[in-house]
Amino acid sequence: MPDVPEHLEPLSDLIEYLDHVAIGVRDVAAAAELLELLGGAFVTGADNRRGGFRWIHYRLPGGAKVEALAPISDDCFLWRFLNSRGEGMHHVTFKVSSVTEAARRAERAGLRVVGLYLDPGAWSECFIHPAAAHGTLIQLAEWPEGLFPDVPLEDVLAGKVIED
Repeated sequence: MPDVPEHLEPLSDLIEYLDHVAIGVRDVAAAAELLELLGGAFVTGADNRRGGFRWIHYRLPGGAKVEALAPISDDCFLWRFLNSRGEGMHHVTFKVSSVTEAARRAERAGLRVVGLYLDPGAWSECFIHPAAAHGTLIQLAEWPEGLFPDVPLEDVLAGKVIED
């Protein structure tokens, strides 16, 4: 395995764990059915008005988590993604202890960092562009424990749970 050059700081000490893989879908309810068929248990979800999408998380047997994202606006990134690529893998999310530091180190290592969004005490994120990550969009995110709502799936699917 290649060593990280001495002048670069690895991100490994900032990464707490791989949180989830995300798939872009046109219909979150249909994705929920598939995830339940696979033995998944609904965890949480909401409408993200800032981003123009609805998301749900399911925990699968063995502990892996999958996020399904669907557009709720026709001018959001996810709408464009689905129209150009179709449904499928969108990103991989790592929980990090500091998004700011992770973005700094990634940029210093020559990786293209996009979508930096900082909301101290809530959700903060950045992405490593797929061109710098072997075709995979990598999300580095930071959030406090207890941030996500304990809500029924039916309320999420009905658009009654809003995050902003």
